[in-house]
Amino acid sequence: MTNKHLVLQTDFGLQDGAVSSMRGVAYSVADDILVSDLTHGITPFNIFEGSFRLLQTVHYWAPGTVFVSVVDPGVGSKRLSIIAKTIAGHYIVTPDNGTLSHLLAHDLIESARVIDEDTQRLPGSEKSSTFHGRDIYAFNGAKLASGATRYEDYGQELTPDELVKLPIRPGKYHQTEDGQSQLIGHIDITDVNFGSLWSNILVSEFEKLNVSYGDILHVQIKNRDTILFDDKLPYVHTFTDVNPGEPLIYINSVYTVAFGVHTGNFEQMYHVGAGQDWSVVITKEQ
Repeated sequence: MTNKHLVLQTDFGLQDGAVSSMRGVAYSVADDILVSDLTHGITPFNIFEGSFRLLQTVHYWAPGTVFVSVVDPGVGSKRLSIIAKTIAGHYIVTPDNGTLSHLLAHDLIESARVIDEDTQRLPGSEKSSTFHGRDIYAFNGAKLASGATRYEDYGQELTPDELVKLPIRPGKYHQTEDGQSQLIGHIDITDVNFGSLWSNILVSEFEKLNVSYGDILHVQIKNRDTILFDDKLPYVHTFTDVNPGEPLIYINSVYTVAFGVHTGNFEQMYHVGAGQDWSVVITKEQ
C-alpha cells in the first residue's frame, strides 16, 4: 500500500516553472497527498547521479512512499516508462534508462510494471512528447500515492534483470602480489555543497585493511588512465581531526569511503571529480 507521500527528483533545477507544474499536476490528481523534494539539482542528463541519489535517500522514507525520478535525456523515445517496486515496498516512477542502477546493484528492486504512455497520462497532454515528468510521471505518481490506482493496475510486469542497468562496479579489497593490502573502487558522486568525493567502497570492505584512526594511507585518483591525485592521507573520525585546509579520509553518511578537506573543497583543491570515469586505489603501506 502507498502512504500518500510523493517525493520528486529531477535535473530540472528551480529556475523556471517545470517543477511547480509537476506539483500542480500531482495536487490536481489528489489534494490530500504530500509532495516533497529529494532534489532538483541533478546534473543535467546525468542518469548515474540520479541513480545514486535514489540509493542514498529511498530507505529513509517509510514503505509505501512513491518517488518520481526524472533524469530523462531520451524523453519521447522508445525507452519505457515504468513503476518499480522495491523489496521494502517503496515505488519509483521513472524512465527505464538506468535510473535504478544503484538500487538494482544492491538487489533492492522487487519488480517493475510498464506505464502505457498513450493512455496512462495527464488528460489533454497527448500532443506533448517532451515533458513526461509532468504528463506521465507526476500524474501517475500522484495517482499511485493517493490510492486512485494500484501498482497491480499497470500493465506488463518486468523482472529486475529486464531493467536497464548502468555498469556498477562495487569497490573491493584485495592483496597485491607483493602482499600489500589495497582497495580498488570508483568515485560515485561529489558531496556537492562541500566538494568531498564519495567512493563506492563500502565500510565493510574498508575495514578489511585493519586500519585505525590516524593511520596514513596512499591514495591515487584517476580519470580513466590518467592519475590526477597521488598522495598520502590520514584516516580520521571527523574533519576537525586535521587542521583547516588539510585533506583526509573518512567514512561518510552513506557508509562508504570518502575524501575531504577540513573547511575546504577537495574537488576544487585537487581538480578531481566523480562519475563512471573516476577510479581510486587506496593502499595500506607496510
